[in-house]
Amino acid sequence: MLQKQLELTHEQTSPLFRIMWTQNINDFQRRHFDNNICAFHIGSGYILSVAHNLKTEAKYFRWIENGIYLTNIFPYLNSEQVQLFETCYPLDIATGKRYWNSNNPSEFQLVVDTLKQINFDTRWITMMDRSICKPFLVVQFKENQFYNNPALTVHFNTATSFAESGINRHTFLVEVALVEAFYNEDIALYKIVNTPQEIIDAMPSLDVDYSILDDNQENYYCLQSSPMSEIGKLLNKAKIEGFTEHFAIYQDRVGGNYNLEGLRYLIKGYFRFGSSGAPYVLYDSKTNTFKVNAIQSEACPIQLSINNQRDGNFQYINAIASPLQIIQERLKKHLKA
Repeated sequence: MLQKQLELTHEQTSPLFRIMWTQNINDFQRRHFDNNICAFHIGSGYILSVAHNLKTEAKYFRWIENGIYLTNIFPYLNSEQVQLFETCYPLDIATGKRYWNSNNPSEFQLVVDTLKQINFDTRWITMMDRSICKPFLVVQFKENQFYNNPALTVHFNTATSFAESGINRHTFLVEVALVEAFYNEDIALYKIVNTPQEIIDAMPSLDVDYSILDDNQENYYCLQSSPMSEIGKLLNKAKIEGFTEHFAIYQDRVGGNYNLEGLRYLIKGYFRFGSSGAPYVLYDSKTNTFKVNAIQSEACPIQLSINNQRDGNFQYINAIASPLQIIQERLKKHLKA
């Protein structure tokens, strides 16, 4: 089993990746990455992550089509706000787009406040639907070859493959598209798109175990980003401490709040803030493989009294994980399509 454990954390054999939303991918001066989330490959180009980040607000955008600006923003601005947006988002006649063009923090905050005031939707799901940004799988290696294979590397160009000297890594971007978001269960399914099949085939994956496990699992682990950065990977023991018929309200100012609910595992063990979307894996001795059984969803706080004060004194010692069994039938329909 040890060798299989080590393979889960090695860059050449790990099924754990990240999804980041990219704006202006082909414009190196304006390219920007945001909305970083853990994700993992379950085979055939299908990627699982969480859903809650889709409805978080970016608060502003790096660029926008002039048509969207004229229809959805300009009519709701007063004269001072119009001047602000003309300054911060001047129109590029050649492209028909407006690009962010300010280094003034006060102007930035005014733009954010104005977009919120006019209720312009900057949630990532909407930004994606409007093609302001696209989600990409981030795959990184120490060497400048995709899985040490020059024949695969040639499929990438300067927009989707670049060196990051500051972290001693070479980054490859693989485009994904949202297939379905299961918001109540906090799971999102993506699929790799616009990518040669040999690239997909080269990417490590996990088989799915849909079982609801009991609380005495010995070989249960969380596969997540390393404790000090998002570059490395960490496999640590996790314990199913209990079960909950979960209910929480997710705040969505623009589209309306919705409920996170249904069966969840209560997990005890190390989990990194920013580990949402990480897989919980179970070792299958019969096949000598690890299979994914659940996905990291939320932190679970308890409130402590410190110096006889309770306000703000929270400690996070548990996590809430969504068993993949709760979307089994819906997920299988996509995987068989």
